[in-house]
Amino acid sequence: MKLETFATLAAVIEEGSFAAAAATMHLTPSAVSMQMKQLEQYLGQPLFDRSGLQVRPNALAREVSASMEGGLRHLNTLRRRASVAVEGAVRLGVIESMQPVLLPGTLRYVRERYPRLTVKPLRGRSTGLMEMVKAGQLDAAVVARPESGRVASLRWYPVATRELMLIAPPDAGSRNESPAELLARYDWIRYDRATVSGAMAARHVHGLLPDKRSAMEFDSVTAIVAMVSAGLGVSVVQLMDPTVVDRYPVRRIRLGPDAPVLQMSLVLRKADEDSRLLQALREAVEATLKTPRDQML
Repeated sequence: MKLETFATLAAVIEEGSFAAAAATMHLTPSAVSMQMKQLEQYLGQPLFDRSGLQVRPNALAREVSASMEGGLRHLNTLRRRASVAVEGAVRLGVIESMQPVLLPGTLRYVRERYPRLTVKPLRGRSTGLMEMVKAGQLDAAVVARPESGRVASLRWYPVATRELMLIAPPDAGSRNESPAELLARYDWIRYDRATVSGAMAARHVHGLLPDKRSAMEFDSVTAIVAMVSAGLGVSVVQLMDPTVVDRYPVRRIRLGPDAPVLQMSLVLRKADEDSRLLQALREAVEATLKTPRDQML
């Protein structure tokens, strides 16, 4: 019986449902259900009351979870001990806009905590980096998680969220205009439609102005911010690196409750998720991007 199964059981008990536990464990609800059935077969006894509309853990489930809790916690502590050597190299793909935000802190964390671990960064787009992880050409990548069509052989670990926003020329603040009004008045500078965030931005723009057409299209957020700062148009983008607006001032306008939210994730192959090297890398990435949500928006 895999140790992960007992962690999933604890998540079901804590979250109250298979669906909520699936979100916590980054699994599908069917995978959670299968793990629980395997655990019941292993124990030879039911762990859940399935007589009602909702599946509820019984007393045995809580007893099993409580008996494993201390051991799992201790094992996790042992695995994270700095005295246990983590030695080798990992190939990490990072989308361009995340590099200044992610790499300095991650590499510094690895150097201080795991001096025998070498991280080899590679720049690329989310789709291409994800395919390289799938093919074994990269060990892991930090990418924008696609909204659909996720690959079952990959494991996704959310590390940051970014709310897309409208950016306008700095002098656009003289009028109290809504995002739709600004989009109507200015040219639309579009972020690459082949990217996850570009597709999300386009869908939002067309939801506001169905007939709006872009005047320019770039695959670099920095280039777009520079164009907007020069008064050439407006754009809907994610600002992974907020310092870019120090070089190119723009007016930032939130899109309201329906604003698209980009989920950044560390992706690796499920077959590699127990690798100590990749666990150390994940620890470094999460520590670097552990930022209050209001600072991410």
